[in-house]
Amino acid sequence: MHSTHPETTEDDAWFFPGFEARRIRRGDGVEIHALHQGDGPPLVLLHGHPQTHVIWHRVAAELARHFHVVLCDLRGYGDSSKPAGLDDHSNYSRRAMAGDVLHVMRELGHESFAVLAHDRGARVAHRLAADHPQAVSRMTLLDIAPTLAMYRQTDEAFARAYWHWFFLIQPAPLPERLIEADPGAYVRDLMRSRNGSLDAFDPRALQAYARCLGAPGAAHGLCEDYRAAAGIDLEHDAADRARGLRLSMPLQILWGEHGVVQRCFQPLDEWRKVALDVRGGTLPCGHYVPEEAPRPLLDAALGFLLG
Repeated sequence: MHSTHPETTEDDAWFFPGFEARRIRRGDGVEIHALHQGDGPPLVLLHGHPQTHVIWHRVAAELARHFHVVLCDLRGYGDSSKPAGLDDHSNYSRRAMAGDVLHVMRELGHESFAVLAHDRGARVAHRLAADHPQAVSRMTLLDIAPTLAMYRQTDEAFARAYWHWFFLIQPAPLPERLIEADPGAYVRDLMRSRNGSLDAFDPRALQAYARCLGAPGAAHGLCEDYRAAAGIDLEHDAADRARGLRLSMPLQILWGEHGVVQRCFQPLDEWRKVALDVRGGTLPCGHYVPEEAPRPLLDAALGFLLG
């Protein structure tokens, strides 16, 4: 494993001035694009779908006043590597992605750290905490219930709202071809469908998401993420449940009061089935918490993350 110091991308220079860019390679050849800034205790930020680390652009500078903030693009997303998926999709499992995060943080000198994660990144954080509990001091997860609970409780309302969960897991190359036909439209239409409009989003951020999804292999990486979640990840989660594993670190769950998670699930109840110390509640937004409600997010999360 080694890292290089690439030129900062145009998106990074615009949204994260003063942050240092790194490209950190794992033993399997996957390279993770990361940014970092700040001198406080370590905090890693993990994004969701169909986005990149740019989702944190409205909160990262404030967080860097208190933490050594690390922003990562998950494998398959953003400016990180997008390897071809294996037959069992295991190289896009939460376990593989959690390993990426652990390697990045160790490369930056941190054996233990806090986590703030949204959507797909929050599912990676859940697996990271389960597989490497000594590495996660505490974590704030945004707008998810546990993956296994969401699949097991799928009903018509959830399936209609989260249609992409079932579209993206179709065998390659069907969903890839449809996304690659117009990646920007996929980003805009999906985010609009979950949020009602695009007014909450910086147009440059939408352009950044579209640029990254248009990169070679990006649509495939995105689909492999969901194929793994609907297969090998469920096996890992079920194995945890069968042996009675419950997370021991403090866990804060925050979700949008106008979103699907609020309408379809009982997030605190579900997380208390898999973790011992759970608190949290709603924020005045929909799904895309860091962009829709940055100040309420900071107000809710800062005190908890600082411990």
